[in-house]
Amino acid sequence: MSVVASRNGTPVEAPVAPPKVVRQRRIRPGLLGLAILLIAVGGLGAAFAVTSVRSTGSYLAVARPVEVGQQLTAEDLVPVRVSGGRELRPVPADRVKDVLGLRAAVRLTPGTLLTPAQLTDAPLLGPGQQQIALGLEPDQVPARKLHPGDKVLLVSTPDTSANGSEAARGGGTRFEGTVIDTATPQNDDTVVYLALSVRDVPAVVALAADDRIALVLTEAA
Repeated sequence: MSVVASRNGTPVEAPVAPPKVVRQRRIRPGLLGLAILLIAVGGLGAAFAVTSVRSTGSYLAVARPVEVGQQLTAEDLVPVRVSGGRELRPVPADRVKDVLGLRAAVRLTPGTLLTPAQLTDAPLLGPGQQQIALGLEPDQVPARKLHPGDKVLLVSTPDTSANGSEAARGGGTRFEGTVIDTATPQNDDTVVYLALSVRDVPAVVALAADDRIALVLTEAA
């Protein structure tokens, strides 16, 4: 196809340039899917951030070590703000007065959140039990340190003053007990305060007086 143009007043035939076709940019399906995924992830992240802020609460945490059976004081606890801590069921900070005076059912470690399952109102000295004090030399203590709530077994040892078969038959009686507390006097001996069944107290006291009792740790608190 041609058109007539004019050069110096003289008509001249000239070719007509074809129109330019602008190609449309193709969008790859993979890139489109990635963009949608990024938008969705961003929305979920924003929703999670908002939810976390809303679920942030003030709870009670352990400020210093608390042994089993020890009553909680205000110095043992500290309020902390935790995000998303409801799943752990910790004790809210505004309930501090409700837990003061309760005893630790397990050993409490500093920096951990306090939960109701870790507390009890039951004393270590239960019904039908009595408390005794047992003095032990360092090599008679079954652990480097005994803790309240540790389960122990008291075993009678043979009577060294007896002879022959009488000495062999004089030991092996067992008594179950629970550690309530310990103390270390200046002579480096260890005094262990134990909760025993009322029926076992007379026999254990008599054996301890004759230095015929051995302490075995069976379960740590």
